[in-house]
Amino acid sequence: MEREVLLVAALFIVTLFSRTECIVGGREAEPHSRPYMASIQVPEGDALKHECGGFVIADQWVMTAVHCLPNGPNGRKVVLGLHSLSQPEETKQTFDILELHNHPNFNLDNFDNDISLIKLDRPFNTSEAVQAVQFLRAGGTNPEAGAEVETAGWGSLDNLGSRPDKLREVVIEVIRPTRCSRSDYFGSKFTSNMMCANKVCKDPCDQPFRVQDGCDGDSGGPLLYNNVAVGITSNGGKKCGQVKKPGIYTIISLYTEWIDSIMAPPPAETQDQRS
Repeated sequence: MEREVLLVAALFIVTLFSRTECIVGGREAEPHSRPYMASIQVPEGDALKHECGGFVIADQWVMTAVHCLPNGPNGRKVVLGLHSLSQPEETKQTFDILELHNHPNFNLDNFDNDISLIKLDRPFNTSEAVQAVQFLRAGGTNPEAGAEVETAGWGSLDNLGSRPDKLREVVIEVIRPTRCSRSDYFGSKFTSNMMCANKVCKDPCDQPFRVQDGCDGDSGGPLLYNNVAVGITSNGGKKCGQVKKPGIYTIISLYTEWIDSIMAPPPAETQDQRS
């Protein structure tokens, strides 16, 4: 009897782990097929460790989430042109952060206005592995509920914190805002500045639900629709891959004026104009 109990317990643990690993889904991206991806890394001894994602939107500029760097750069680096976090790649370019612009209305309670701009310490060298991605501006059309969108990152594969070494990508679906603002989802914490997305399917996993979703470490990365960045990976549930706690993404097009004010400020007055 005791042996049977132990066997059942073991099977339960195996099932739990299998289900967890199947939660986030996705696949390894083709190396350098997403040349706009950035890894924001924090010093750890003599090395650097991936902490958050980001994406290149213009020469010398990377977009990410405020909650990735809420208190300033603090020695963090931005690495472009990488596929593997650990392997040496000739395509990698590493930068210091020259300027950090966190949105002034960021709300830590619900991650509203979770958008940040990083100015690199120098222009990057454009190559097949490092290129900017277009982002949706005001007046553009955001994806509607049910539309397939893509996201990518080096975030956790499961709720156990297993991290991949190589960039992964996943196709998910936009969820109606009215659903994400329901009390059994996010309630009033979900604002009009956000969109939410994941994908619940029954195949290929033979399970009641399989939820594909972003996870810890993917924050700051892009949500793409028709190869245009429409969102920034912000937050979601305390655990990844929950049906009623899908990923939340900051809607980029709502911040066009703020983005332009940072990246292209009005020209300074000349000495003659000031005198």
